[in-house]
Amino acid sequence: MRTFTRRGLLGVGAGAAAGLGLAGCGTHTSSDGSDHAGGSTGRPSKTPAAKPTATARPLGDGSTSRTGRQPHQPAAPEPLEPGQTPPQFVIFSWDGAGEVGNGLFPRFLDLAKEHGASMTFFLSGLYLLPESKKRLYNPPNNPRGASDIGYLTDEHVRATLTNVRRAWLEGHEIGTHFNGHFCGGYGTVGNWTPKQWRSEIDQAKAFVKEWRTNTGWTDLPALPFDYDKELVGGRTPCLLGQNNLLPTARELGWRYDASSPGGRQVWPDKKLGVWDLPLQQIPFPGRSFEVLSMDYNMLANQSVNSTKAPAYNYPGWRTQSAQAYTAGFERAYTTNRAPFFIGNHFEQWNGGIYMDAVEQAFRHIAREKEKGADVRMVSFRQFADWMDVQRPEVLAKLRTLDVGQRPAAGWKTFLKQGAAA
Repeated sequence: MRTFTRRGLLGVGAGAAAGLGLAGCGTHTSSDGSDHAGGSTGRPSKTPAAKPTATARPLGDGSTSRTGRQPHQPAAPEPLEPGQTPPQFVIFSWDGAGEVGNGLFPRFLDLAKEHGASMTFFLSGLYLLPESKKRLYNPPNNPRGASDIGYLTDEHVRATLTNVRRAWLEGHEIGTHFNGHFCGGYGTVGNWTPKQWRSEIDQAKAFVKEWRTNTGWTDLPALPFDYDKELVGGRTPCLLGQNNLLPTARELGWRYDASSPGGRQVWPDKKLGVWDLPLQQIPFPGRSFEVLSMDYNMLANQSVNSTKAPAYNYPGWRTQSAQAYTAGFERAYTTNRAPFFIGNHFEQWNGGIYMDAVEQAFRHIAREKEKGADVRMVSFRQFADWMDVQRPEVLAKLRTLDVGQRPAAGWKTFLKQGAAA
């Protein structure tokens, strides 16, 4: 597998420094308005809970509210029965989760709704903070107000609020991508201490919980969730700093972390009591190495960090990227049934080919589900719910299966003893 830590992909909008590192990055806004990098789990319930706004209880300044159980959640998970084949879990996630006028946030919400799927949106806290208030942000080891991603325009902050609200009401998870996305130099998130991670998380939560105070807007509805309870996991910028983040994540009661780079397609385990759910190495058609399951690493291996490569490359690269995702899915589904984790950004690199590839792969996987396969397109939190109710001896047995390895005597024999223990 080839991954990249190169910085300086492209310049970004006012107040932001250039910079993009290993795979994990927020939606970066450029001066031309384009953007670049830079759920218990059974099948979804057909009967959503009543609209939560009917019982909303405002929190704090009214930016957020308690609205009861989240709608469109699957049935409570159950342990695998003896000899039962595990479901094939697929988790699509989005770093940054800002809507900058390109329609990508609602595009993928529409796609998920069409197929009854849930996703995880790792919201960058700064995307709800107006640039005029940027000095409210005090990033560890960096100047006050600094950020390696651009602050959004007021119009795009409003659009992000609208789409985050819709996402939660439609059953998706709102995680965190933290704030300033520092991937290089002394101030990199890779050098932050557990105490500094706590400061970053507290600020990310505050920007979500106090957007009304920070913007002065009174014409938008509250976000319909209590972010202190909603936030149970995240993905760090550039997939850096997990070791020092985990003690803080455990202290905060987080369920999982999705920051590990270069994971293999095997069943996951916990680190410091937190589920470690990494991006994964998947086949890269036509190449002798594997690629990380994220749009940025497709880009880096195809156009060496250029987001505006010659257009004659686009059809082949789009096909290669879509085939990489579907190959990763098929390998897991037909062998060890390891969960498949996919990470993306709302970006338009190389003519938007990576967004098209993600949609193509999503539809391929959804078709398998709709044909009756036990494929579950869920959020990270929903997957953690399922993992938490499985018997430890069953999970331990699943972890003995390597990448692409089928149970030699079939699933019925392989899990019969462990599940009955």
